[in-house]
Amino acid sequence: MVSLDVLFFFFFVLFLFFKQMTAYEIEYGLVGAEMCIRDRDIRGPLDVRGQVDAVVNMASLASPPAYLAQPIFTLQTGSTGTQNALDLAARHDARFVQASTSEVYGDPLVHPQTEDYWGNVNPIGPRSVYDEAKRYAESLIAAYVREGLNGGIIRIFNTYGPRMRADDGRVVTQFISQALEGAPLTVYGDGSQTRSLCYVSDLVRGFVSMVDSAVFGPVNLGNPHELTVLEIAELVIALVGSSSTIELRDLPEDDPKRRRPDITRARTELGWSPEVGVVDGLSETVEWTRRTEIDEDLRAAV
Repeated sequence: MVSLDVLFFFFFVLFLFFKQMTAYEIEYGLVGAEMCIRDRDIRGPLDVRGQVDAVVNMASLASPPAYLAQPIFTLQTGSTGTQNALDLAARHDARFVQASTSEVYGDPLVHPQTEDYWGNVNPIGPRSVYDEAKRYAESLIAAYVREGLNGGIIRIFNTYGPRMRADDGRVVTQFISQALEGAPLTVYGDGSQTRSLCYVSDLVRGFVSMVDSAVFGPVNLGNPHELTVLEIAELVIALVGSSSTIELRDLPEDDPKRRRPDITRARTELGWSPEVGVVDGLSETVEWTRRTEIDEDLRAAV
Protein backbone atom coordinates (compact mmCIF):
# COMPACT_ATOMS: atom_id res chain seq x y z
CA MET A 1 0.00 0.00 0.00
CA VAL A 2 1.07 3.59 -0.58
CA SER A 3 1.64 5.40 2.72
CA LEU A 4 0.40 8.87 3.63
CA ASP A 5 3.77 10.44 2.96
CA VAL A 6 3.77 9.42 -0.71
CA LEU A 7 4.34 12.43 -2.92
CA PHE A 8 1.72 12.51 -5.64
CA PHE A 9 2.38 14.99 -8.42
CA PHE A 10 -0.86 16.05 -10.05
CA PHE A 11 1.01 18.68 -12.00
CA PHE A 12 -0.20 22.10 -13.06
CA VAL A 13 -3.87 21.43 -13.81
CA LEU A 14 -4.59 19.97 -10.39
CA PHE A 15 -2.63 22.78 -8.78
CA LEU A 16 -4.98 25.21 -10.53
CA PHE A 17 -7.89 23.13 -9.22
CA PHE A 18 -6.60 23.51 -5.66
CA LYS A 19 -6.16 27.24 -6.14
CA GLN A 20 -9.85 27.51 -6.99
CA MET A 21 -10.73 25.55 -3.86
CA THR A 22 -9.59 27.92 -1.14
CA ALA A 23 -12.98 28.15 0.56
CA TYR A 24 -13.43 24.40 0.45
CA GLU A 25 -9.93 23.81 1.81
CA ILE A 26 -11.01 25.65 4.94
CA GLU A 27 -14.49 24.16 5.15
CA TYR A 28 -13.55 20.54 4.51
CA GLY A 29 -9.93 20.51 5.71
CA LEU A 30 -8.55 19.40 2.37
CA VAL A 31 -5.11 20.82 3.08
CA GLY A 32 -3.32 19.92 6.28
CA ALA A 33 0.04 19.15 7.77
CA GLU A 34 0.42 15.98 5.66
CA MET A 35 0.08 17.83 2.33
CA CYS A 36 2.41 20.26 0.64
CA ILE A 37 1.31 21.86 -2.61
CA ARG A 38 3.84 23.40 -4.98
CA ASP A 39 2.81 25.22 -8.12
CA ARG A 40 5.07 24.11 -10.97
CA ASP A 41 4.85 24.13 -14.76
CA ILE A 42 5.42 20.54 -15.84
CA ARG A 43 6.96 21.75 -19.10
CA GLY A 44 10.05 22.82 -17.13
CA PRO A 45 12.55 20.72 -15.13
CA LEU A 46 11.15 19.07 -12.00
CA ASP A 47 12.85 17.94 -8.84
CA VAL A 48 11.93 17.13 -5.28
CA ARG A 49 14.08 16.74 -2.20
CA GLY A 50 13.77 13.59 -0.17
CA GLN A 51 12.04 10.32 -0.91
CA VAL A 52 9.53 10.05 -3.74
CA ASP A 53 7.50 6.82 -3.75
CA ALA A 54 5.21 7.55 -6.67
CA VAL A 55 4.70 10.12 -9.39
CA VAL A 56 1.16 10.45 -10.76
CA ASN A 57 0.93 12.56 -13.90
CA MET A 58 -2.52 14.06 -14.40
CA ALA A 59 -1.29 17.20 -16.12
CA SER A 60 -3.36 18.22 -19.11
CA LEU A 61 -6.17 20.47 -20.12
CA ALA A 62 -9.01 17.95 -20.52
CA SER A 63 -11.90 20.30 -21.27
CA PRO A 64 -12.46 20.58 -25.06
CA PRO A 65 -12.91 24.39 -25.02
CA ALA A 66 -9.71 24.71 -22.95
CA TYR A 67 -7.44 22.53 -25.05
CA LEU A 68 -8.86 23.86 -28.32
CA ALA A 69 -8.03 27.38 -27.09
CA GLN A 70 -4.44 26.40 -26.15
CA PRO A 71 -3.33 23.76 -28.67
CA ILE A 72 0.45 24.23 -28.41
CA PHE A 73 0.37 24.32 -24.63
CA THR A 74 -1.66 21.10 -24.61
CA LEU A 75 0.81 19.34 -26.91
CA GLN A 76 3.80 20.52 -24.88
CA THR A 77 2.19 19.40 -21.62
CA GLY A 78 1.58 15.91 -22.97
CA SER A 79 5.01 15.54 -24.54
CA THR A 80 7.74 17.54 -22.78
CA GLY A 81 5.75 17.57 -19.56
CA THR A 82 5.32 13.81 -19.46
CA GLN A 83 9.02 13.30 -20.14
CA ASN A 84 9.94 15.63 -17.26
CA ALA A 85 7.64 13.70 -14.93
CA LEU A 86 9.12 10.39 -16.11
CA ASP A 87 12.65 11.69 -15.49
CA LEU A 88 11.65 12.67 -11.96
CA ALA A 89 10.31 9.16 -11.31
CA ALA A 90 13.43 7.58 -12.83
CA ARG A 91 15.79 9.65 -10.66
CA HIS A 92 13.98 8.53 -7.52
CA ASP A 93 13.30 4.94 -8.62
CA ALA A 94 9.60 5.69 -8.06
CA ARG A 95 6.41 4.15 -9.38
CA PHE A 96 4.97 6.23 -12.25
CA VAL A 97 1.29 6.25 -13.24
CA GLN A 98 -0.04 8.19 -16.22
CA ALA A 99 -3.59 9.48 -16.50
CA SER A 100 -4.28 8.75 -20.14
CA THR A 101 -7.68 8.91 -21.75
CA SER A 102 -10.32 7.08 -23.75
CA GLU A 103 -9.63 9.72 -26.41
CA VAL A 104 -6.66 7.60 -27.54
CA TYR A 105 -9.33 5.41 -29.18
CA GLY A 106 -10.61 8.39 -31.19
CA ASP A 107 -13.92 7.71 -32.92
CA PRO A 108 -13.76 3.96 -32.33
CA LEU A 109 -14.56 1.25 -34.86
CA VAL A 110 -14.50 -1.38 -32.08
CA HIS A 111 -17.18 -1.47 -29.38
CA PRO A 112 -16.82 -1.70 -26.45
CA GLN A 113 -13.23 -0.46 -26.42
CA THR A 114 -10.59 -2.91 -25.19
CA GLU A 115 -7.04 -1.90 -24.34
CA ASP A 116 -5.59 -3.80 -27.31
CA TYR A 117 -7.58 -1.65 -29.78
CA TRP A 118 -5.23 0.82 -31.49
CA GLY A 119 -7.85 3.46 -32.14
CA ASN A 120 -9.22 5.60 -34.96
CA VAL A 121 -7.77 9.09 -34.48
CA ASN A 122 -7.48 11.99 -36.91
CA PRO A 123 -3.86 13.09 -36.31
CA ILE A 124 -4.35 16.62 -37.69
CA GLY A 125 -7.92 17.44 -36.62
CA PRO A 126 -8.73 20.07 -33.98
CA ARG A 127 -9.08 17.44 -31.22
CA SER A 128 -5.73 15.87 -32.12
CA VAL A 129 -3.86 18.29 -29.86
CA TYR A 130 -5.30 16.38 -26.90
CA ASP A 131 -5.67 12.91 -28.42
CA GLU A 132 -2.19 12.72 -29.94
CA ALA A 133 -0.50 14.29 -26.92
CA LYS A 134 -1.91 11.45 -24.83
CA ARG A 135 -0.99 8.82 -27.43
CA TYR A 136 2.57 10.13 -27.61
CA ALA A 137 2.78 10.12 -23.81
CA GLU A 138 1.77 6.45 -23.74
CA SER A 139 4.49 5.60 -26.26
CA LEU A 140 7.03 7.54 -24.20
CA ILE A 141 6.06 5.71 -21.00
CA ALA A 142 6.28 2.34 -22.75
CA ALA A 143 9.83 3.22 -23.84
CA TYR A 144 10.82 4.15 -20.27
CA VAL A 145 9.29 0.91 -18.97
CA ARG A 146 11.34 -1.09 -21.46
CA GLU A 147 14.37 0.69 -19.97
CA GLY A 148 13.42 -0.50 -16.47
CA LEU A 149 11.01 2.13 -15.06
CA ASN A 150 8.10 0.85 -12.93
CA GLY A 151 5.37 2.57 -14.92
CA GLY A 152 1.68 2.15 -15.58
CA ILE A 153 -1.02 3.71 -17.77
CA ILE A 154 -4.71 4.11 -17.07
CA ARG A 155 -7.17 5.23 -19.72
CA ILE A 156 -9.88 7.34 -18.11
CA PHE A 157 -13.37 7.35 -19.60
CA ASN A 158 -15.96 10.08 -18.97
CA THR A 159 -15.71 10.97 -15.28
CA TYR A 160 -17.89 13.43 -13.37
CA GLY A 161 -18.75 14.58 -9.86
CA PRO A 162 -18.84 17.59 -7.54
CA ARG A 163 -16.36 20.47 -7.90
CA MET A 164 -16.13 20.37 -11.67
CA ARG A 165 -16.20 23.76 -13.36
CA ALA A 166 -19.59 24.69 -14.73
CA ASP A 167 -18.04 26.12 -17.91
CA ASP A 168 -15.66 23.27 -18.75
CA GLY A 169 -17.70 22.22 -21.79
CA ARG A 170 -18.23 18.59 -20.79
CA VAL A 171 -21.60 16.96 -21.07
CA VAL A 172 -22.55 16.50 -17.40
CA THR A 173 -21.54 19.93 -16.12
CA GLN A 174 -22.97 21.68 -19.15
CA PHE A 175 -26.32 19.91 -18.83
CA ILE A 176 -26.59 20.50 -15.07
CA SER A 177 -25.74 24.20 -15.35
CA GLN A 178 -28.22 24.71 -18.18
CA ALA A 179 -30.97 22.77 -16.38
CA LEU A 180 -30.53 24.75 -13.17
CA GLU A 181 -30.83 27.98 -15.16
CA GLY A 182 -33.92 26.71 -16.99
CA ALA A 183 -32.03 27.16 -20.26
CA PRO A 184 -32.22 24.73 -23.19
CA LEU A 185 -29.81 21.80 -22.89
CA THR A 186 -27.40 21.86 -25.82
CA VAL A 187 -27.15 18.45 -27.50
CA TYR A 188 -24.80 18.09 -30.45
CA GLY A 189 -25.86 15.93 -33.37
CA ASP A 190 -29.07 13.97 -32.91
CA GLY A 191 -28.10 12.87 -29.39
CA SER A 192 -27.60 9.22 -30.36
CA GLN A 193 -23.86 9.29 -29.63
CA THR A 194 -23.06 7.50 -26.37
CA ARG A 195 -21.04 8.16 -23.24
CA SER A 196 -20.29 5.99 -20.20
CA LEU A 197 -20.24 8.03 -16.99
CA CYS A 198 -17.95 7.10 -14.08
CA TYR A 199 -18.37 8.84 -10.71
CA VAL A 200 -15.22 10.46 -9.33
CA SER A 201 -14.97 8.34 -6.15
CA ASP A 202 -14.90 5.18 -8.27
CA LEU A 203 -12.13 6.62 -10.43
CA VAL A 204 -10.07 7.56 -7.37
CA ARG A 205 -10.30 3.98 -6.04
CA GLY A 206 -9.08 2.67 -9.37
CA PHE A 207 -6.26 5.20 -9.50
CA VAL A 208 -5.03 4.26 -6.03
CA SER A 209 -5.22 0.56 -6.92
CA MET A 210 -3.05 1.24 -9.97
CA VAL A 211 -0.46 3.16 -7.94
CA ASP A 212 -0.34 0.35 -5.38
CA SER A 213 0.25 -2.25 -8.09
CA ALA A 214 3.08 -3.03 -10.49
CA VAL A 215 0.67 -3.30 -13.45
CA PHE A 216 1.78 -1.61 -16.67
CA GLY A 217 -1.51 -1.78 -18.54
CA PRO A 218 -2.89 0.15 -20.22
CA VAL A 219 -5.99 -0.30 -18.05
CA ASN A 220 -9.40 1.17 -18.86
CA LEU A 221 -11.08 2.90 -15.92
CA GLY A 222 -14.69 3.80 -16.51
CA ASN A 223 -18.26 2.70 -16.03
CA PRO A 224 -19.49 0.34 -18.77
CA HIS A 225 -23.09 1.56 -18.28
CA GLU A 226 -23.62 3.20 -21.68
CA LEU A 227 -26.14 6.02 -22.24
CA THR A 228 -26.95 8.17 -25.24
CA VAL A 229 -26.28 11.87 -24.82
CA LEU A 230 -30.01 12.42 -25.24
CA GLU A 231 -30.72 10.01 -22.37
CA ILE A 232 -28.22 11.87 -20.18
CA ALA A 233 -29.91 15.19 -20.99
CA GLU A 234 -33.35 13.81 -20.15
CA LEU A 235 -32.07 12.29 -16.91
CA VAL A 236 -30.48 15.58 -15.80
CA ILE A 237 -33.69 17.49 -16.52
CA ALA A 238 -35.64 15.00 -14.41
CA LEU A 239 -33.16 15.07 -11.50
CA VAL A 240 -33.03 18.86 -11.45
CA GLY A 241 -36.82 19.16 -11.83
CA SER A 242 -36.23 21.64 -14.61
CA SER A 243 -38.53 22.97 -17.31
CA SER A 244 -35.62 23.06 -19.75
CA THR A 245 -36.05 21.85 -23.31
CA ILE A 246 -33.43 20.18 -25.51
CA GLU A 247 -31.79 22.07 -28.36
CA LEU A 248 -29.97 20.16 -31.13
CA ARG A 249 -26.86 21.62 -32.77
CA ASP A 250 -24.32 20.44 -35.34
CA LEU A 251 -21.92 17.73 -34.18
CA PRO A 252 -18.32 19.03 -33.75
CA GLU A 253 -15.59 17.64 -35.99
CA ASP A 254 -14.20 14.23 -34.92
CA ASP A 255 -16.58 13.98 -31.95
CA PRO A 256 -16.66 10.26 -30.98
CA LYS A 257 -19.93 8.49 -31.72
CA ARG A 258 -19.66 5.75 -29.08
CA ARG A 259 -17.86 5.38 -25.76
CA ARG A 260 -17.97 2.30 -23.57
CA PRO A 261 -15.01 0.74 -21.77
CA ASP A 262 -14.31 -2.96 -21.53
CA ILE A 263 -13.08 -3.15 -17.92
CA THR A 264 -12.16 -6.85 -17.84
CA ARG A 265 -8.49 -5.98 -17.28
CA ALA A 266 -9.30 -3.60 -14.41
CA ARG A 267 -11.40 -6.31 -12.76
CA THR A 268 -8.82 -9.07 -13.14
CA GLU A 269 -5.57 -7.16 -12.55
CA LEU A 270 -6.68 -4.48 -10.08
CA GLY A 271 -9.79 -6.02 -8.56
CA TRP A 272 -11.63 -2.84 -9.50
CA SER A 273 -15.10 -2.09 -10.81
CA PRO A 274 -17.37 0.96 -10.39
CA GLU A 275 -19.84 0.99 -7.49
CA VAL A 276 -21.78 4.26 -7.85
CA GLY A 277 -24.78 4.15 -10.17
CA VAL A 278 -25.38 6.97 -12.61
CA VAL A 279 -28.57 8.19 -10.91
CA ASP A 280 -26.89 8.38 -7.50
CA GLY A 281 -23.78 10.05 -8.92
CA LEU A 282 -25.70 12.60 -10.96
CA SER A 283 -27.95 13.36 -7.98
CA GLU A 284 -24.89 14.13 -5.82
CA THR A 285 -23.43 16.32 -8.55
CA VAL A 286 -26.69 18.19 -9.09
CA GLU A 287 -27.11 18.90 -5.36
CA TRP A 288 -23.51 20.07 -4.98
CA THR A 289 -23.89 22.40 -7.98
CA ARG A 290 -27.19 23.74 -6.65
CA ARG A 291 -25.69 24.44 -3.19
CA THR A 292 -22.65 26.09 -4.72
CA GLU A 293 -24.74 28.42 -6.86
CA ILE A 294 -26.85 29.39 -3.81
CA ASP A 295 -23.67 30.10 -1.80
CA GLU A 296 -22.27 32.22 -4.62
CA ASP A 297 -25.53 34.20 -4.87
CA LEU A 298 -25.51 34.82 -1.12
CA ARG A 299 -21.88 36.00 -1.16
CA ALA A 300 -22.63 38.32 -4.09
CA ALA A 301 -25.56 39.81 -2.18
CA VAL A 302 -23.46 40.72 0.86
